[in-house]
Amino acid sequence: MADAATLDRAAEILRGGGIVAFPTETVYGLAADAENEAAVRRVFAVKGRPLDHPVIVHLGDAAALRAWARAIPDAAHVLAQRFWPGPLTLVLPRSARARDVVTGGQDTVALRVPAHPVARTILGRFGGALIAPSANRFGGPSATTAAHVAADFGAGVDLIVDGGAATIGLESTIVDLSGDAPSILRPGGVTREALEAALGAALPPRESSTVRASGTLPSHYAPSARVELAVDASIAVTRALELRAEGARVAIVGTEPEPLETLAHELYARLRAADADGAEVVVVVLPLGEGLAAALRDRLVRAAAPRQD
Repeated sequence: MADAATLDRAAEILRGGGIVAFPTETVYGLAADAENEAAVRRVFAVKGRPLDHPVIVHLGDAAALRAWARAIPDAAHVLAQRFWPGPLTLVLPRSARARDVVTGGQDTVALRVPAHPVARTILGRFGGALIAPSANRFGGPSATTAAHVAADFGAGVDLIVDGGAATIGLESTIVDLSGDAPSILRPGGVTREALEAALGAALPPRESSTVRASGTLPSHYAPSARVELAVDASIAVTRALELRAEGARVAIVGTEPEPLETLAHELYARLRAADADGAEVVVVVLPLGEGLAAALRDRLVRAAAPRQD
């Protein structure tokens, strides 16, 4: 863990309207004071993030929900008690404290309490709420190490707090609790099965929700290389050989048996490594099944989607 002086400096920079990158258990976040509009706008500018794409507000504890949400259903209390601190984001009707620049102009706000000790210590020393979207250029693979942040931003960030590699490696699960029934807007570190067990009810994926949420654009999480998906290792290898015969520089991900937790932890690092090695195409085996596999498929399908201008 970073030393006390670095953590104190991080809190001081944030109080002064600066930007600090630090690890959460999901990915590294690019943090700023959630109530300082100029600081929030600077994060959007540094990332190249569209202003209508909402960010997640990171809280020190669940008690802060009352300050940021004007209505908190029973399901929110249940999920917060079960999964906070942790990789779960709740979307709720926003209070007056949540400004348009944070919510993308929507009447909802996305909230979570991170579990990483560095994030929690900085939040505690800062004494307020922080936005902390993933610390990478918008639309690219998320940063899971301090080195990834430095590669993307260099001196564009006031401080990078190195807390080691992010533990999970995929972003939080986002659950919309602003409507008549809960729904999953983005799968992530908390599985649908775990959420349903906590709520005692089925939790459908997002279908026709009008709520915009982080990381849910059709094209996202994409490296510079084109991503192609394969349903199994043999098809991936065959496709890679075809591409190499055509003269393309190719990387392959996911052909060796490994736990889903390992692939999740290393996915973005592998996509970034493929770019660093000059790959033109990354062929990835699409994991099957439920649980964490659903979150991995979500990221990979978006990474392979046609790029947006």
